[in-house]
Amino acid sequence: MPVQENNGPLTTEAGAPVADNQQSQTAGVGGPGLIQDQLLIEKLAHFNRERIPERVVHARGAGAYGTFTVTEDVTAYTRAGFLSEVGKETEVFLRFSTVAGNLGAADAVRDPRGFALKFYTEEGNYDLVGNNTPVFFIKDAIKFPDFIHTQKRDPYTGSQEADSVWDFWGLSPESTHQVTWLFGDRGIPASYRHMNGYGSHTFQWNNADGEVFWVKYHFKTDQGIRNLTQAEADQLAGQDPDSHQRDLRESIERGDFPRWTVRVQIMPEADAARYRFNPFDLTKVWPHEDYPPIEIGKLELNRNPRNIFAETEQSVFSPHHFVPGIGPSPDKMLQGRLFAYGDAHRYRVGINADQLPVNEPKATEARSHGRDGALYDGRHGGAKNYEPNSFGGPAQTDRPLWGPTAVSGVTGDHEAPAHAEDDDFVQAGNLYRLMSEDERQRLIDNLAGAISGVSREDIASRAIGNFRRADEDFGKRLEAAVRALRG
Repeated sequence: MPVQENNGPLTTEAGAPVADNQQSQTAGVGGPGLIQDQLLIEKLAHFNRERIPERVVHARGAGAYGTFTVTEDVTAYTRAGFLSEVGKETEVFLRFSTVAGNLGAADAVRDPRGFALKFYTEEGNYDLVGNNTPVFFIKDAIKFPDFIHTQKRDPYTGSQEADSVWDFWGLSPESTHQVTWLFGDRGIPASYRHMNGYGSHTFQWNNADGEVFWVKYHFKTDQGIRNLTQAEADQLAGQDPDSHQRDLRESIERGDFPRWTVRVQIMPEADAARYRFNPFDLTKVWPHEDYPPIEIGKLELNRNPRNIFAETEQSVFSPHHFVPGIGPSPDKMLQGRLFAYGDAHRYRVGINADQLPVNEPKATEARSHGRDGALYDGRHGGAKNYEPNSFGGPAQTDRPLWGPTAVSGVTGDHEAPAHAEDDDFVQAGNLYRLMSEDERQRLIDNLAGAISGVSREDIASRAIGNFRRADEDFGKRLEAAVRALRG
């Protein structure tokens, strides 16, 4: 348990000693309360404002601090300082989460898990905001609000509705791959420690010579993969809604530090245009036989937050937090997230969220011309807040963080460039065929249980049809299972 560090007198927020914290002031022994009671007013006003808006997505989460240690030389691919030498350690903060549930939801549910990692590097903070799956439901950020609306509470019933979920997925065939992941065995991890993490998107690395590479990140759990069946998860969610958060905290408390081996897939820049499918499509993986993952480091979590609200809930992550040598790709989902995450946190926590201890750079100083706003701590003093200036303020480096991407054509609403083997169903079918018979049967049972709750036959048929296009056996067995459940 955390040690109470201050055993001195109780004070108000302004530091004045508190004489009585048990009785509020009244006009006489039995009279009404007094507005002059500073402590009462302060406590009630603070209590009214204790909660900030929860995250629209990934509201339910748990976090921990740790270290990332470089194990292999990758300077041929990136000039990022925190990856510059074998053995180098960088402090990190990792927040796990579920996607759809609210702050009070249970941990043991069928839902993707967020895997948001903040590296406190000497060149600024680098945020890698991924999931426990290497793919996602959609490939363009313009569909993200619509997708999340289907996962949240219906505006009329106040509950998540199967009709909405499967109507959207059926009308969005690119979701077939991720849905197959979600309803398979890995859809409900047994704990945050026993699952992999992925950057999911494609990112850019560039080296000291200006060469560009495309990369995908993989965090492979050293604890081994462990999952829950639907029945196990239902029981655990009812008995211990905080199961995953508790498991993470207690494992660190007893010194059983969770660890992951970090690997990357690396694609030379020129390969992207001629690759057999769009390498920036978030609904697809790069087959390992094409680009084998190589180890680059080890991730260990070894310190719990002292205060969950101050650190885990007020932690903010944004994919646009890059450092020299790392940058974005043309992935249309990533491009939308570059704006959306920072904007969400400016609304949710405040314009100065990056100045909170959990978010501020630790190995370097943030030197910007931003000033004022809620919770501004005056850290810049009276320094000039514009550029250029002749008073010695911070100035631009004239060296971009990442390499340029060639573009051509006219502006407009465009589909991604077509590649020879672009398809929404091939990889979902490959995943199904990789499964053992027992795994396939559990996948069919999980999907059938969910689709059988749909009220309209056309919605159910369309959803099943997408799985049939992925694999004939897949769709045939699923249709029979749904029919059996519906009687």
